[in-house]
Amino acid sequence: MSAPSSYRVEWPTLGMILLTYGVFGLAIAQWQNAPWVCGIVMGVAIAQFGSIQHEVLHGHPFRRPWVNEILVFPALMLVIPYRRFKETHLAHHHDPNLTDPYDDPESNYLDPKVWARLPRVLQILLRLNNNLAGRMILGPFIGIFTFLRSEALGLIAGNRNIWWAWVLNTLGLVPLIWALHVAQVPFWAYLGAVYLAMSLLRLRTFLEHRAHDQHRARTVIIEDRGPLALLYLNNNLHVVHHMHPKVPWYELPALYAARKDHFQRRNDGYVYRNYRQIIRQYLWRAKDPVHHPIWPVNKSDL
Repeated sequence: MSAPSSYRVEWPTLGMILLTYGVFGLAIAQWQNAPWVCGIVMGVAIAQFGSIQHEVLHGHPFRRPWVNEILVFPALMLVIPYRRFKETHLAHHHDPNLTDPYDDPESNYLDPKVWARLPRVLQILLRLNNNLAGRMILGPFIGIFTFLRSEALGLIAGNRNIWWAWVLNTLGLVPLIWALHVAQVPFWAYLGAVYLAMSLLRLRTFLEHRAHDQHRARTVIIEDRGPLALLYLNNNLHVVHHMHPKVPWYELPALYAARKDHFQRRNDGYVYRNYRQIIRQYLWRAKDPVHHPIWPVNKSDL
């Protein structure tokens, strides 16, 4: 059972939301003075916003979902509607389906039969996407294309949840585009910042889950406590989050420290010290094949 937050109103999360908007606003306000620096700051702020959206969809910082949704109404992530993120991510939290090429919306694996039928060019592209450098350079483009293709099929099929999510996302673009216009930030520069944000988030998701015959052992622990852990709101302690999804980000490190051996036994030692270790090991080397290496063995524990 997830431990409750010690705050009735989760002030650290609310403060982080305000700080992120403030940093983004400062970056666009100063664009004319230092465009390259401000573009990078914009990208970091948008990545932080993505982490905040993840907190919000899990019920933070307030208890009323509609209040939380208002807090992330501006569509800083551009093409990822909040409600679609929420729906797919909560489906991902059904741990027995983790890494399932069909039932886990966030799986990076393909069914081996699907992989074998892909054109050679696509296989080469997906292999390039399978080391960390490729995931951060190509991953945002591949992820956006795949997501938008799936969304388009849902829209064509008349899925009302998808339609409504995109209506709200379009409305959320209004204050964003107005702010960019007032600050005279070129839209191409904003697009570059979005791509940078998605690239930074790809570092977090690169090895969050692995193929394993036991679903409890599929989720990683990265013991990093540096700037990237803050950027990801401690979601690098990923198995802790999956086991206690209602615990807010600022309480995850203490929870992990108090039960470190338990969590490491739980995920069968799937642990990295920090992101430097991951970059050294996998910048140019794939951790896994593109196709699921033990499919459909991972269905055995359902």
